[in-house]
Amino acid sequence: MPDMAAPLKLGANLWNQYTDWPGFLEGMLRAEELGYDSLWTWDHVYPIIGDWEGPALETYTAMAAVAARTSRATIGHLVGANTFRNPALLTKMVTTIDHISNGRAVLGIGAAWMEPEHTAYGWEFGDRPGTRLRWLAEALRIVRGMLDGSRPTVDGERYHTQDVHNLPAPIQRRIPILIGGSGPKVTLRLVAEYADMNNLGNPIEAVLGSDPILVEHCRDLGRDEKTIERTVELQRVAVRDTREAALALDAELLARGDAQVDVMRERSGHAPADRLVAGDPDDVYEQLVPFVQAGYRHLICGFPPPYDVESMTRIATEVRPRLEALITG
Repeated sequence: MPDMAAPLKLGANLWNQYTDWPGFLEGMLRAEELGYDSLWTWDHVYPIIGDWEGPALETYTAMAAVAARTSRATIGHLVGANTFRNPALLTKMVTTIDHISNGRAVLGIGAAWMEPEHTAYGWEFGDRPGTRLRWLAEALRIVRGMLDGSRPTVDGERYHTQDVHNLPAPIQRRIPILIGGSGPKVTLRLVAEYADMNNLGNPIEAVLGSDPILVEHCRDLGRDEKTIERTVELQRVAVRDTREAALALDAELLARGDAQVDVMRERSGHAPADRLVAGDPDDVYEQLVPFVQAGYRHLICGFPPPYDVESMTRIATEVRPRLEALITG
């Protein structure tokens, strides 16, 4: 289980797009040195911010290598695309990362949403979001069962397993499952049924609207909602001495990927500013306080390449202590 007693966790989500392997690894190592508790990347084979016809690293092989080079932070995906991989094989892959990392793996998973990469790679996308959510529910039965050692047999619409075992067993007694998404009827119910962690994205309105629904699903299922760790993805974080300088940095980083074409923006309906946390340390602290007060105390900061050292450092050394003091009083 996640350490629910920690007053605050800080994560680093390094974008796997428009980067190269040396820079990606260097950024991950720097984040761990700065004390980030968790290391993440997206699971996309095409970029999702900017022009999608650009470079992107495959993330399970990349994070396995990151696991081998780090020693403390947890390792995960924000979040894995269920449609990309057979769930039994995915469970085996994440269990192997758990061994590589000596017990630091998190299995992040979601229904998937980006149609262009499915079409290009020949992966079935499904006729509607509800179809992909049914597939996710089937996959979670397999994933949870294999991680728990129950050798699940599933004969579903999409996935089929027969007494499938997972040996060697994970190092962790329970590899945490993180489900990303805020769908009120299905996704959050799957969180209540299967997950150890839930991930939502900024802005704050998404969090405030979703958490009461998750609590209600937990109540209906007889689940203690306090056993589900709340995490939030802050899509982009930029810190400078002035807000103007931080905004200029963000614009410069986005321009590297031709951000005029942005499939995530089109899907979410949010303007770029909605997904940005930027300013001087006081500004950034004030922007993060509402998430902490809402109980989302695992803040995962998104960093576009080339993974700005100053922003990563100042969040960890100047903003984090103030947020921890707010929690502990």
